[in-house]
Parts: sequence; C-alpha cells; structure tokens
Amino acid sequence: MRVVTPAQAVRLVAQHCARAEVGATPRVVTSGNFASPVTLLGPLLGELPAARLHALNAQPDLPVHDGVVPETTFVGPGFRRHPRLSYVPCRLSMVPRLFHGPLAPDVVVVHTTTPRDGQVSLGLEVNVLPAAIEAARERGALVVAQLNPRMPWTFGDAVLPLDAIDLGVEVDVPLTTHTAPLPGDDARLIGSRVAAEIGDGATLQAGIGEVPDATIGGVLARRGLRIWTEMFSDGVLTLEKAGALDRGTPLRTSFVFGSQELYDWVDDNPRVQMLRTETTNSPAQIARQPAMTSINTALQVDLFDQANASRIGTRIYSGFGGQTDFTVGASHSPGGCAFMALRSWHPRADVSTIVPLVDEPVTSFQHGAVVTEQGIAWMWGRDEREQARNLIEHAAHPCARDDLREEARALGLA
Repeated sequence: MRVVTPAQAVRLVAQHCARAEVGATPRVVTSGNFASPVTLLGPLLGELPAARLHALNAQPDLPVHDGVVPETTFVGPGFRRHPRLSYVPCRLSMVPRLFHGPLAPDVVVVHTTTPRDGQVSLGLEVNVLPAAIEAARERGALVVAQLNPRMPWTFGDAVLPLDAIDLGVEVDVPLTTHTAPLPGDDARLIGSRVAAEIGDGATLQAGIGEVPDATIGGVLARRGLRIWTEMFSDGVLTLEKAGALDRGTPLRTSFVFGSQELYDWVDDNPRVQMLRTETTNSPAQIARQPAMTSINTALQVDLFDQANASRIGTRIYSGFGGQTDFTVGASHSPGGCAFMALRSWHPRADVSTIVPLVDEPVTSFQHGAVVTEQGIAWMWGRDEREQARNLIEHAAHPCARDDLREEARALGLA
C-alpha cells in the first residue's frame, strides 16, 4: 500500500479511470451502511465526469453528482427514489459473485483502520467488500482505503494485508453513529410475542427496525443465546450487559452500526467475528446454527404466506437483502424458526398489511409464523387453507378480516 494525499489519490484514480480498457463509465464499489468513506469519495467522484457508484444500503451523505449512476442490490435512503437508480435484484448471499461477473469493479474504495502489523481492518463494514477487493485484484482494478484511526479494529474477514490495497489516504474523522427510535406500542407487543417463542440457547438473527429491537428487549432473561446475523446494533450490547449471551461462542456478523459505545465495545474484541457475506448469509451455514431464529419484516404478506418486502407498487423500496437467505436457513435449522413480523395495518397508507395476493415480486415465502400485534399465525406444517385462516384470524387487523374472508373464498382458500 502506498500512502498518498487526498489530492494525489484523486489524480491517480482519475488517471486509472481514463485508461481505454476501463470504459466511459467506471464502476466504483464502496462501503455502504454507516461506514462509507465519504471524506475521500466526495473529491474522488467529483473528478470523474461519469461513474457508477455501487453501495449497499446507501445513506443520504453519499456524494452523487449529475454524472453518477447510483447502483445497488439493496436500496438505502440515500438512493431511494433517485431518478437514475440502477437496482440489480439479487439475494445478498449471491452479490459477491456479481463482482466477478456483470458488476466487475474498476475502483474499490473502503473505510479502514490505520495499519497495524502490516494489516488493516475493515472495521464496521465487511459485507461484500472482500469479494469486491478480490475481483479488483484479479482484473487490475484500483483499491483505495480511507485510513481512519477512529475505525474500530475488528477480526475475522475484516483483516486485510496491506498488499491488498493500492493507495491509502489518512483521515481523522468521526464515525457515523445511529440512534434507533424507541419501539412503539405495536412493535413492543409484536416483539413480546416473538420473544415468548425464543428459548435459552437459541441463535438470533434480527433485521433492522422497531420489531427486532423490541424482540431483543424481551429475551434479556434468556441464557446462552448466540448471534449469527448479517448485522447487529446496540441490541446485542444490551444482551451482553444482561448476561444473556453465551460468552464461549463468537458473535458472528457482517456489519455493525449503532452508538459510539457499541463501536468502543467491538474494538479489539476477539469475540466479535466479522465475516464476509458469502458466509453469514449462506443458507447452509445458517441452517447449522442451533435453534436458528430469524426475525424479519415486510410491507405485505398475502394469504399464501408470500411476503413483499421490496416494492411499493412498481417502485423499488429496498430489495431482497438477506431476508430470503435467513428465512431458508432458519427453516432448515434444528429447532429453528423464521418469523415474519409486521404491523397488521399500515398507518401511512391506511391499509391492511395482510392482503389477498401480493401484486409485487415476492421477497420471501414459507415462513414459520407471521406475527403482528393481533397475534401469531403459525404457517409451518399447515395446509394452505389453514394458513390463510390463521392469517385472517390471528394476524390480520379486525377491520380487514371480512374482506379477507371473502377474498379467501374467491382464491379457493376457504
């Protein structure tokens, strides 16, 4: 790795992208979520008249000028509703393969620690980045690191040798923190219903949002819990303080975001193993975890137990993410269960979230149970008529039940 100034890095990246074999619109793959190297990305992208910027769950601080095409397999608030958005449908476990094929990178820009013993750590965001770096090395693309002393040192697949990186740029900037809102009444009720089904020794995967956070709050008295997930936030630290976690088992995840207290806790903590997405999201690996319990959410669930978590009408909202991977993996785990947790009524749209038949592409299906503030509708092992009946009677909002019963008859489910 060659350490250069920001201006030198910008010039060298621009020269690299001007090479004939790169093409008119180079692809820049970067860290997403709350670990994007924004300090470096701003001037770097500003020097490129055109580029495709690939980032997962991009936040609003990413610099996207008129020549930049935002590209992603999971849409975050920074790219959502963008008129030039290029959304590539893909399960998160499969995204790394794209970098060795149709989404080959020309430049990879990552946010790392400063060097230590000939290595750096990707810190809070591993995710699909090791695959992007490997693809870049194979094809002579450029790998650039924003070296930040404030980035926590994490272990596992986060650790990279310096020769995996071409250019390093030293910065000293605060990390972006995230404060989750307190769960509302409905979320707490849903979370308590899911928590009641989780026993000692279970392995947890909880997505982002109020319901997973509320579920964490309901299992503080459990013991021997394990973590196998694509991400975690401050809820895991809460479990640690409560003594709920199995301290003999590593906490395995692919990225982390939350408070500064959380970042301080994961820093140099050998129990936290940051793994690449191909591992954390492998359904086969997930299925090997004891009593694997996944908790995800959706925009809609229909009477055939199909969930739409990706689209609002024709507009992409998020994407597959890891929901499909964990639904399949947890369903195959001995003693495991895939919970689909959501409110029964969408407050903004003022419509039922339990619908007769989803019109949008399906994100996941065949869950263990669908949980709302109304109750738990068990799906596993029931025939399709009983599934529909359980959804109507135990998960749907009372205002929607009569209409759903009528639609069920029309669909041959009653």
